[in-house]
Parts: sequence; structure tokens; C-alpha cells
Amino acid sequence: MAWLVSGARVLASADILTGRRQRARGLLGHDGAEGAVVFPRCRWIHSLGMRFALDVAYLDHAGTVIKVVRVQPHRLCVPVFAARTVIEAQAGSFARWGLHFGDTVEIRD
Repeated sequence: MAWLVSGARVLASADILTGRRQRARGLLGHDGAEGAVVFPRCRWIHSLGMRFALDVAYLDHAGTVIKVVRVQPHRLCVPVFAARTVIEAQAGSFARWGLHFGDTVEIRD
């Protein structure tokens, strides 16, 4: 398990999905999510088969949030070519954490 940190604030716990099977499954089959999932080396996501809406943050190579979107279930998203990492959480999580466009996020083990 890892932690998402922005400045001096710990935002949430996170699972880093690196394996092919982990990445393919993501949050599918879950009815909700505590914390977040992180997709390293990722530029786009989908919510096909999801049971709940997602907050999605796209991070550049420096960990800066370059785009934040809310994704409803059963949608395809447009790739964000400048992104290097994607963070997903249950809709409403980013507002609770205070995560916004332009913030820098560090992923700590």
C-alpha cells in the first residue's frame, strides 16, 4: 500500500496497479472504494462495467495534476497525451481531499 501526498497533506491510501491483470481489473466489480488506485505509465481510462462514478486525475511526469474529471459509469475517456500517471477514486473523493488542477502529488510507499 502507498500514500498520496500533496505538500504536507496526506490525501489517501492508494494501491499502485502495475501488473497487467491488476490494471485490467482496476476498480471493476467493486461497489465503492476507500482510498485510490494509481495507474503508472497510463494516459487514459474507461469506466465500462463500473458500478459507481469516478474522480480521475491525470498527472504529468513531475506529478502535477494536469486534468481532473468526473467519469460516470460505462464511458470511454479521451487520452491525455501529456499524462504519465492516472489516479482513480470514488466520485467526491477529490473534493474531500482538496485535490485540484495544478496540485503536485507524490506517491509514497
